[in-house]
Amino acid sequence: MNYVETDKAPAAFGPYAQAVTVNGFIYTSGQIPITPEGQLIEGSIVDQTNQVFANVKGVLEAAGSSLDKVVKATVFITNMDDFAAINEVYAKHFGSHTPARSCVEVSRLPKDVNVEIEVIALTTK
Repeated sequence: MNYVETDKAPAAFGPYAQAVTVNGFIYTSGQIPITPEGQLIEGSIVDQTNQVFANVKGVLEAAGSSLDKVVKATVFITNMDDFAAINEVYAKHFGSHTPARSCVEVSRLPKDVNVEIEVIALTTK
């Protein structure tokens, strides 16, 4: 088991790793709309979701992976009314690749953000 740490995504602000690799897979921690420098993105849900994907990509790349190797994504949102907008951003980033996915509405997320995404992907490292 190896821990992933990169400056291309926000540092963990608790007792957890940005991601862990084991047996050819990378398991990312949930990524929220905070820049690697620690700035919270407070714009539209589209802006927030794009930042989440930038963070996910940064963590995946640090582990020798990419979005096209994602096998499962879990999306947490605080308002199911944002589903369509988040889904458009999601589809833009994944393109024709369609990993398995769950989307769950939750009452609250860390830092009171509106979207969080975690993924499981294959890695070549």
